[in-house]
Amino acid sequence: MLDHQVYARTRIKICGLTRADDVHAAVRAGADAIGLVFYPPSKRSMDLSRARTLRELAPAFVDVVALFVNPDRQYVQQVIDTVNPDLLQFHGEESPAFCASFGVRYMKGFRVGAPSLDSASGLARYCAAYAQASAWLFDSYSGGYGGSGTSFEQSLLAEVRASEHARPIVLAGGLSVANVPGSLSAVHPFAVDVSSGVEDAPGIKNPEKIRAFVQAVANADKAMSAH
Repeated sequence: MLDHQVYARTRIKICGLTRADDVHAAVRAGADAIGLVFYPPSKRSMDLSRARTLRELAPAFVDVVALFVNPDRQYVQQVIDTVNPDLLQFHGEESPAFCASFGVRYMKGFRVGAPSLDSASGLARYCAAYAQASAWLFDSYSGGYGGSGTSFEQSLLAEVRASEHARPIVLAGGLSVANVPGSLSAVHPFAVDVSSGVEDAPGIKNPEKIRAFVQAVANADKAMSAH
């Protein structure tokens, strides 16, 4: 089990970037990672050529995360070969064996509130199968597989946090400047992942919203460390 107290600060991932200006804005604000979406039904999805261009804009020490939802193996490998992401994010019903089969670190996303993931014990049991993941990401249950701007009942993470199999927790699901301080205080995650909360429209990020979100996380960290 991992103890939040070993983390000096909460890491931040800005997900669903589609434009060069948004990558620059995330980096300038101090984001630790940026997310590129490879899920065609999403308005934030992009082709491999564009993704490679954005990937090359990310400087050292800012990870590029490739997000998939129930992809086929060939597509994942194409993204790996073309974009060279630092981390894979599987956000669907991919099996533990599939996620671990590419030789690249991965983060597994769970849609809290989905069937079998709607209780604290059920969620903890399901997550335990993904003990090889570099992190567990918790998002709200919606038909669109993320980016919906809706939150979930964070108390359902209680048994996940206490599990002997626990991986670093990444909190997502409707985060914004307004609610991220309370979410950090309640969950003490390793990292947060925001998309719609820093957008003007799906895939169109707002630099001021990104900057304000990063500052809100830093302020919350400072407040927690003072107690």
